[in-house]
Amino acid sequence: MKKIIIANWKMNPSTAREAKKLFSAVKGKVASLRGNVEVVVAPPFVYLPILGKSAKIKLAAQDVFFKEEGPFTGEISPAMLSHLGVSYAIIGHSERREHVGESDEMIHKKILAAASRRIRAILCVGENERHREGFPPRVREELFSALKGVPRPLASRVLIAYEPLWAISTNKGAHEDSPESVFEMAIFIRRTIMDIWGKKEAFTVPILYGGSVNPKNAQGFLGVKGISGLLVGGASLRAGEFGDILSVAASL
Repeated sequence: MKKIIIANWKMNPSTAREAKKLFSAVKGKVASLRGNVEVVVAPPFVYLPILGKSAKIKLAAQDVFFKEEGPFTGEISPAMLSHLGVSYAIIGHSERREHVGESDEMIHKKILAAASRRIRAILCVGENERHREGFPPRVREELFSALKGVPRPLASRVLIAYEPLWAISTNKGAHEDSPESVFEMAIFIRRTIMDIWGKKEAFTVPILYGGSVNPKNAQGFLGVKGISGLLVGGASLRAGEFGDILSVAASL
C-alpha cells in the first residue's frame, strides 16, 4: 500500500524565494525515489499559487474555511483551494485548536466542506498528556465531533493524523512516542471510526502519525501495522532530512 508523507511547513519559510528553493529541493528528492510513496507539501497559503503543480507532489492547505464565499475576512474557501489544484487540507491541527481557538463544531464543518469539494481532509487528533492506563477520551471526542454526521460516502476523502501533543518537541516536557504505543492508538482510532461509520470505513480510512517525526524514528512508525504515513513538521523544512524520511518510506 502506498505510504503518504505530508510536509507541514507551518508558518515557514519567510520568503517566496526560500519557499521555491525548498520545494525544488523536495522535487529533486522525490524524482529519485524508487518506491510507492505519495508526497504532499502543505506550505503557507501565500505560496500555494507560486509553487506550481508537480506530477509527483500533491499540494495541501494548512486550513480551509467552511463557506464557499461571503463576508469572511481572511478566510480561504474550498472552492479557492480547488481552483489552485490543492488536493489536501489539514484540519483541526493542535496549534490551531490552541492558538486560534478552533472549536469542535468548526472542525466538523470544515471536514464536511473540504470533502464535499473533493479535497482530502486530514483530520488531526491528539491528547495533551500521555495516558498510562486506558485510552485518551479526548481523541475519541475529537473523532466523534468531527466525523459524526459526515455522510459515509465522504469517508474515502478523510485521513486521520494522530499527533500526541506530549510527543511534539516544541512543547515543554516532550518525550518521544513509541511504535508500540502508536499501534495501540491506531487500533483505538479504528474502533472509534467503526462506531461512527462502520467496519468497512474503519479499515480503509488512512491513519497517519505526527509527533516529532525525523529520519531516525520514521521507519519505526511507518512499520506499525495500520499506519499509512506520516505528518512531518520541523524535519520537512530541511530538505535533506525530509528526503531521508521519503527514502525510508520508499524502502518499505
